[in-house]
Parts: sequence; structure tokens; C-alpha cells
Amino acid sequence: MLVRDAMSTVILTVGPAHTLRQAAALMSARRVGAAVVLDPDAGGIGILTERDILNSVGLGQNPDAEHTHAHTTTDVVFAAPTWTLREAAGAMARGGFRHLVVLDRGEVAGIVSVRDIISCWIPAAEPEPVP
Repeated sequence: MLVRDAMSTVILTVGPAHTLRQAAALMSARRVGAAVVLDPDAGGIGILTERDILNSVGLGQNPDAEHTHAHTTTDVVFAAPTWTLREAAGAMARGGFRHLVVLDRGEVAGIVSVRDIISCWIPAAEPEPVP
């Protein structure tokens, strides 16, 4: 199975000036663990994850005063839609992260997460019968 078969094509994007609270609220509303940060001044495409927000809050920083640009990962490892899920999982394991931004011809095409990969590898369990 390929990344294109597992990735989410509905992508949450935020700007570098969004506060961490704004980003967290959008991520929560969309039920996603990462947002693509589009920042042309800082090289283009970055990613902000729930872990980035958690680390900031854990340091005692104010999520209403902190902006995404200060917490965005900019040395992003990108996946191609033609990668196998094994290749994507390997990149995640080597890099120690749970999301990959998927680029197709230089454009953001989706995001694939560990959860997406697991969902493809292990079919959803059937509900257990009620006694």
C-alpha cells in the first residue's frame, strides 16, 4: 500500500503569526495532531504538532503570546505519495516523529500519520457482541 492510499488530503494550514492557542483550537476542532505552517519568510513549509504545543506549555510559556513560527519544525522530512507505507514508517521511526507532510510536484498533497499507517495495516476490530 502507498502513502497516497493512507494520507489525509484535508490539511489544516496555519500561518506563522497564529498563536499556539489558536493553532491548538483549530487542531482540536479538526481532530488532527499536526498543522502545516506556511511561512514564505522562513523557507516555506513547516509543521507544528501537538508535541510542539505541549513542549511550549510544559516550559511555562503562554500559548496566547507564543506564535507558531517559534515552534515550527522547518527541517521537515517530506514523503512522496508513491512511497510505500513501510518507507513512511521507516522515516518516522528514524526521525522520531509521528507525521509526514506529503509533497506531490512541490505542492502539499496531504499528511500521513502513524495512526493512518496503523489503520491500513490493522483492520478496525469488529465490535464485540453484547452479552
